[in-house]
Amino acid sequence: MASSITSQENATYFSCAYQCLRELPKKSWENATNVAKKIKKSGQDDPRRITHSLKVGLALTLVSMFFYVQALYKSFGVSALWAIMTVVVVMEFSVGATLGKGLNRMAATLLGGFLGLGVQQLATLPGKTNQPILLAIFLFIIGVVMTYIRCIPGVKAKYDYGFSIFILTFSLVSISGYRSDENQMLQLACKRLLTIIIGSILSMILCVCIFPVWIGEDLHDSVAKNIEKIGGFLEGFIDDSFDNVSEDKKSKDEKSFAEEYESVLNSKTKEENMANLASWEPRHGKFKFSHPWKQYLKVGNSTRQCAYKIEALDHHINSKIQITHEVIRNKIKDTCQDICLESGKALKELSSSIKSMKCLSKTNYKAHIANAKVAIESLNSFLKSNLSQINLLEIVAIATMASLLMDVVISIERISEQVDELASLAHFKTHNNHVHQHHQDQPNMMTTKATRTRPLPLLREGFMKRFFPCDKMQHHHQNNRIHHESSSACSPKQNRSSSSTIEVIVQSV
Repeated sequence: MASSITSQENATYFSCAYQCLRELPKKSWENATNVAKKIKKSGQDDPRRITHSLKVGLALTLVSMFFYVQALYKSFGVSALWAIMTVVVVMEFSVGATLGKGLNRMAATLLGGFLGLGVQQLATLPGKTNQPILLAIFLFIIGVVMTYIRCIPGVKAKYDYGFSIFILTFSLVSISGYRSDENQMLQLACKRLLTIIIGSILSMILCVCIFPVWIGEDLHDSVAKNIEKIGGFLEGFIDDSFDNVSEDKKSKDEKSFAEEYESVLNSKTKEENMANLASWEPRHGKFKFSHPWKQYLKVGNSTRQCAYKIEALDHHINSKIQITHEVIRNKIKDTCQDICLESGKALKELSSSIKSMKCLSKTNYKAHIANAKVAIESLNSFLKSNLSQINLLEIVAIATMASLLMDVVISIERISEQVDELASLAHFKTHNNHVHQHHQDQPNMMTTKATRTRPLPLLREGFMKRFFPCDKMQHHHQNNRIHHESSSACSPKQNRSSSSTIEVIVQSV
């Protein structure tokens, strides 16, 4: 019985092994095909990767001449390997990264080598017996101090590689001098320093002169595209939000928003890294050496804050807001569409200003922001006159949505301030445009004030009226406990807080 079971297990094992061997060529071919497709797609997505690979190959070929040319090999010997190692380590994809690493490596090697030689000479003064003790003390002190300085955020972001090379070079030179001849060690250190400098300079020259990849341009385009993404999403944000949307369409819209949202929110670390590398780049094109790269980070942070507000608004809209009165529902929907449309146009104007590096007329995007605020005020007026037709839960939902829309408009206003500051610091070119007639683009505006070519006062220049004044709320819910809270809820100090209205409404339930 046991032998039959064993034979069956062996047969099963051999059959599985035979099946795997049969499928191995097919799977290997499929894996090779997939790898080839990924390699092709990578080159199609960014052809600069191909040119970068060619530049690295050219740099390695040139630096290998230290071994092929007899005169160079006699001068440097085995130390020529350090030139090859330097090219491999220093040669990065962008000009900023290559210059940053190259300059850091040369300066750190030079300073670390001289300091190591100085410490080694200093340790020999008390005698050979005390030399290892003094070397250990110096090594401990330099290691502690440099590592602590390296941990400072500003230093780590820009000079982390240089400090690591400094610590490495100092340690190697100071320790190796204890067992090596002084003249031989000095000669070897000079050869390695020269080969490192040659490898670094060669890498930087090739990276700058042959199809350069400027990381500053990537940062510039990334910030502008993120603003444009948010603006494009806002322009079609409220479509079908108040209607019964199919689950397939809803899931598709949520997926689309999630992709746009993630691409903007995940750009923080990438933009910070690009800003640090861009500061190493020389003047090129429209960008000067002292270009305000840090200001792009402020614009990017404001854009991400706006994306957070839009995410909260999206979650609230998708929570199936039900408004029973069809006329009121359509009116609110049209007004919210106007708000989002004007906000999206303002963001696209700001994105265009960054892309072209031209100071567009402030009247353009400020008029869009002002029109969005006018639409919010019109929503306030409309709801005041129709409170008797809306139940309490619908009022809470509409007030929450209106408050979130107001937060989005305020965030866009903050982005415009950051872009204006960037234009001033980067000396954008002036570009005088005629003011657009917005009444031609916005037929659904609920008030004629939105068609004014002169922008309305911004939020920081005055107060925006709060939704649902307390006297109307008292009249509509006279049997609820809201009368004793009306005076505090209507105080002028809270006019800027849209959440106070929601608190009053919720307390009355």
